[in-house]
Amino acid sequence: MSRRVTAEEKTTKSNPIYRNRLVNMLVNHILKHEKKSLAYQIIYRALKKIQQKTETNPLSVLRQAIRGVTPDIAVKAIRGSCSKILRNHKNP
Repeated sequence: MSRRVTAEEKTTKSNPIYRNRLVNMLVNHILKHEKKSLAYQIIYRALKKIQQKTETNPLSVLRQAIRGVTPDIAVKAIRGSCSKILRNHKNP
């Protein structure tokens, strides 16, 4: 029996303004030189421009954009060989 303690799963915190984890994950991906405040400013400006131009919810536009660039086929290794697996998009 192992004496090691299993690690707890970390959940991403939600964004303070939009209260959405997707925005927080996007901020962490565009983070440069550990300047999170600059990354937040870039995202907030982009979402504000989306809202002004399309007059719709910018979070729904962001979700559609991420769904559009997500690949439908994933390559997964199963015991040394690679195979293609079709993935279905789940609505968050």
